[in-house]
Amino acid sequence: TVGVQRDLLFQALGRTYTDEEFDELCFEFGLELDEITSEKDIISKEKGEEKAKGASDTVLYKIDVPANRYDLLCLEGLVRGLQVFKERINLPRYEKIIPPQGEGQKLIITEQTVQTRPHAVAAVLRNITFTKERYNSFIDLQEKLHQNICRRRALVAIGTHDLDTISGPFTYTAKPPSEIKFKPLNQSQEYTASQMMDLYRTDSHLRHYLHLIENKPLYPVIYDSNGVVLSMPPIINGDHTKINLKTRNVFIECTGTDITKAKIVLDILVTMFSEYCEKPFSVEAAEVVYPNGKTHIYPELAYRKEKVKAELINKKIGISETPSSLAKLLTRMCLNAHVIGNGNALEVEIPPTRADVIHACDIIEDAAIAYGYNNIQMAIPKTYTMANQLPLNKLTELLRLDLAAAGFTEALTFALCSQEDVADKLGTDLSATKAVRIANPKTAEFQVARTTLLPGLLKTIAANRKMPLPLKLFEISDIVVKDPSADVGARNYRHFCAVYYNKSPGFEIIHGLLDRVMQLLEVPPNEENGYTIKATEGSAFFPGRCAEVFAKGQSIGKLGVLHPDVITKFELTMPCSALEINIEPFV
Repeated sequence: TVGVQRDLLFQALGRTYTDEEFDELCFEFGLELDEITSEKDIISKEKGEEKAKGASDTVLYKIDVPANRYDLLCLEGLVRGLQVFKERINLPRYEKIIPPQGEGQKLIITEQTVQTRPHAVAAVLRNITFTKERYNSFIDLQEKLHQNICRRRALVAIGTHDLDTISGPFTYTAKPPSEIKFKPLNQSQEYTASQMMDLYRTDSHLRHYLHLIENKPLYPVIYDSNGVVLSMPPIINGDHTKINLKTRNVFIECTGTDITKAKIVLDILVTMFSEYCEKPFSVEAAEVVYPNGKTHIYPELAYRKEKVKAELINKKIGISETPSSLAKLLTRMCLNAHVIGNGNALEVEIPPTRADVIHACDIIEDAAIAYGYNNIQMAIPKTYTMANQLPLNKLTELLRLDLAAAGFTEALTFALCSQEDVADKLGTDLSATKAVRIANPKTAEFQVARTTLLPGLLKTIAANRKMPLPLKLFEISDIVVKDPSADVGARNYRHFCAVYYNKSPGFEIIHGLLDRVMQLLEVPPNEENGYTIKATEGSAFFPGRCAEVFAKGQSIGKLGVLHPDVITKFELTMPCSALEINIEPFV
């Protein structure tokens, strides 16, 4: 969600809109005006009216932007996109200026960085003019990129510096934390990197990034030629190079673990804010020197051309436009297009701002947005098929109805449970259950996928002990067990489980329910082609009060009176009998 000040937005767009008109414009462009608010409103909602006193009443538009459109994350990009869409301006041409030999900025990467954050890219914005609003937007865009494409700074971290306070060439290296010492942004004294870690552990904003380098032997750091620290990515910039409204030349560095993302982030930053340079939309390139001696010029600002058949666009969207009008639609979406060949294909130029275009479908989607989703004629699909319920689900629905009619109440319990629920509490070993374990469970309650429905129902009874007896519950849901032969290594089975909880065990009631279910499934009570039950032992059941159910020539489950240990482990006090069978053989 991008928040922009309404008046600044209208000033940049060169006209005013009513809220409804702007909402409509956003919709046409494939965005959504999420809410109209102000800083005062936001603070009073979150922290109460007292705290909101003195906050500004400036109207803010909160606009929902799709996560892949990094070029719309700030006022500058949004306005540029809308103006091109409305054909008020032509898409600017971004230009990379390579300074004369020996005059440009250099960023030298040393091999110490390989273990922590191996990649870095850089660029310079020359003779830029900041105002308070532009500066805020500049900082805000970096924050948005950090949260989004940079994956909370894990993949890329951005540093922007006042170039006139430092002198190149710059060195990107990594050192032990005790050897790094500088004054971090907005602090009054110098700290070593280790002290900084302690300082920011309580910082609501920065503490989320500490884990990225905290346990590494060397911390990444960028110096200028005089040993001034520019930044310690991905945590904090140095105070020495901080940007203010008087800053004229900005040095931008992005370090990270993913070079592609770093290039995209750099491209977005420079294309958005080069608008305010003395020569608009021009960026001064910087040279990056790798540990192996190779050099590369950044930003890449690469334009590339793709070919798309007009017929394909029409077919996928369900419209019939001429190639030249399709080219016009795409040009309105910042993708300059023109007709080539014998008039049936388009050549589309992808600008450096549009890293999200990676397939013909992305181009087609933009054509559809420019055409207007509401202008596409609705049509009945050419294929005509009869929909059918999945047989297993159909059987489940039929059984649920009749089990409710038999006086049992349906429960829906969590598919995840704790390891104790499926093993210890039922008197078996975890390895014997073939349970699928979750690698990083958030709570102890959700460690494994359930291998039986029984614990869920027993926990439901435990939570409803105040209800009048008897409690009769059932559930028909999937259980999950490991299966090396399945393509995903696990398999689901649809189980039916019922429990009866009362002052007496009520085994006859559960047995009667089994007979009723078999009657409904039209399975006769005999050995040849029907069902039988045979005495057996089960760790969760009372000795001598457990039976195995056989049907269709296979064991499908068990019924019996639960063992007193099981009942106490689930914090219950009365006897309880249970039945659990697999219903898949009856589909």
